[in-house]
Amino acid sequence: MKSLRMGILLGMVALAAGAFGQSDAQKSFDKMKSLAGTWQGTVSTDMKNDPAADHSMEGTQVGVTMRVTSRGNSMVHEMKAAGTPDDPAKYDHPVTMMYVDADRLLLTHYCDAGNRPRMSGKVSPDGKTVEFDFVDLSGGTEYGHMHHAVFTFIDADHHTEEWTYMMPGDKPMRAKMELARVK
Repeated sequence: MKSLRMGILLGMVALAAGAFGQSDAQKSFDKMKSLAGTWQGTVSTDMKNDPAADHSMEGTQVGVTMRVTSRGNSMVHEMKAAGTPDDPAKYDHPVTMMYVDADRLLLTHYCDAGNRPRMSGKVSPDGKTVEFDFVDLSGGTEYGHMHHAVFTFIDADHHTEEWTYMMPGDKPMRAKMELARVK
């Protein structure tokens, strides 16, 4: 009899949890998981007219892969310039992990600058963007750090990513990737 009451109680708790729906963090994460796949596109920056800026990224072809892992509990985002070898000692190849932690969607960016900024994300009310704001950072900021990211959903096969990098001296540099799904 005791196990029957426990079973009924657990069933009621499960039903009640379903009645309240998903948390905003889980909704945001589910939106991000819809991007799983391979993407290609071009990078543009807001530094085009700055003569002192490094323009090496402007117009670069980029490849992005995103995959859901850990039984659906995290997503891996990897990016690199198209055509570059998979040699982390010579070429940039940052990896970003996204996951739900309690009531927050978190992003940890394992940066080529040698640090790990964390950001917290939320889906917009219209469901068209997920925006990540800086929370904290592990590692140094000698070479700068990633500070902000916005993923905009255009359709099932197109999205944009805007990443803001804080350069030394807290000067922001924004890069935008216009991406199309590779079929």
